[in-house]
Amino acid sequence: MTDTTRMVRSLVPARIDRLSWSPFHTRMVIALGIAWVLDGLEITVASAVGPILQRADTLHLDSYQVGLTATVYLIGQVTGSLVFGDLSDRLGRRKLFLVTLGLYLAASGLTALSWDFWILLVLRFVAGLGIGGEYAAINSAIDEMIPARYRGRTDLAVNGTYWLGSIIGTLGTYVLLDPDLLASDVGWRLGFLIGPLIALAVWPLRRRIPESPRWLLLHGRDKEAEDAVAEMEDGARALPPVDPARAIEIRAQARTPLTTVARTLFRDYPTRSLLGATLMISQSFLYNAIFFTYALVLTHFYDVPDHQTPKYLFAFAVGNLLGPLLLGRFFDTIGRKPMISGTYLVSGVLLAVSGFLFDAGVLTATTQTVLWVIVFFIASAAASSAYLTVSEIFPLGVRARAISLFFAIGQLVGAAGPTVFAALIGDQAHPDPTRLLYGYLFAAAIMITAGLLEAFIGVKAEGTPLEEVAAPLSRVPGGTRT
Repeated sequence: MTDTTRMVRSLVPARIDRLSWSPFHTRMVIALGIAWVLDGLEITVASAVGPILQRADTLHLDSYQVGLTATVYLIGQVTGSLVFGDLSDRLGRRKLFLVTLGLYLAASGLTALSWDFWILLVLRFVAGLGIGGEYAAINSAIDEMIPARYRGRTDLAVNGTYWLGSIIGTLGTYVLLDPDLLASDVGWRLGFLIGPLIALAVWPLRRRIPESPRWLLLHGRDKEAEDAVAEMEDGARALPPVDPARAIEIRAQARTPLTTVARTLFRDYPTRSLLGATLMISQSFLYNAIFFTYALVLTHFYDVPDHQTPKYLFAFAVGNLLGPLLLGRFFDTIGRKPMISGTYLVSGVLLAVSGFLFDAGVLTATTQTVLWVIVFFIASAAASSAYLTVSEIFPLGVRARAISLFFAIGQLVGAAGPTVFAALIGDQAHPDPTRLLYGYLFAAAIMITAGLLEAFIGVKAEGTPLEEVAAPLSRVPGGTRT
């Protein structure tokens, strides 16, 4: 049990931040970052098998039931994020990122055995619980164990791997759903096993990742924190000495009540909460609106056959994957505020331009895709930076719950995007590009608004220890923060 009367003085955070990149960090990024790959994979596989599940020789679902499975998965994600985000701050990062991966592995694996709609629905909800829970525990752990000078590029690269999952899902379902290779009632089931097989492959690696030393320190387990850092230092190149003046002193905490979490987010850090919510909502609305209606745009306005849409989606996914990977390092070198505001603003302006060209009728399916690859190469870095922002600008003790809260807000608001854009597209017989232009301009406007807000109230966190970005709660004096 944590002794909440004891003061802990430690160099653990300074020791973490002095590390150069080592094999430990590579293993950690692979083991923990797989969460984003699995989410991208799940969304892609579920979208691809939807039409198959409507056939009489499979589950014989109707369109409403197919749509409901996607909605229930989203509800599961939001629920998992909130529940496991709270538990991650209370019980530790490591316990939760093992539980959530196991929950996802079991639920998604069992989905392949579904024999009716209700079983499928329950299992999709549970799989969503696992993935939603992953986000809070994983982002917290990565931020707390990556040296400050690498934190931005690492977060962006990890978050961007959602699109690697999308690519894997696209290629996998392209093969498994081919009726010339597999029967319809076999291929879709194998599709839902791709994710669990990947999860099984990284499970042994994830079990070797230690608990976050910063979390251990906050809970008065300083000896365990020292051991965890020593494990991180093992195999590292020559380490510079640590300045004793960089030691932090905090009061051990058993848990942080929800009232304290609410007070911290909305009274102590109101502008940061506004910023986090705005960045998350804007990118979520943009992505849900564009990605989930992209196939409709191709088929309704460009007469692309259904079986040809995956190649356009593949190009879209590649552009989204490359953006965070290639631009990520600039968030550490040029800085958070110019890069976050810049990517939001530029992607918003380019989206508006592409919308006007679309409405003018000068684009083809190919040139539309090329334009969107360019737009979302930048927008993907912006979206990943939203997760980076909410995971580093709030104090240790509420970090996981802050991530889960703003993730949930973004998902819930963003869920309206596909419905709004699908209504604007209309039926295939009478598509109206001007109506869809209004949707593009609205999405562009909220991205630009988020970029401007970041330019004014963004936090300069590049290369800065987390304890200086936001002091742990036990060191925060009274008063209003920004």
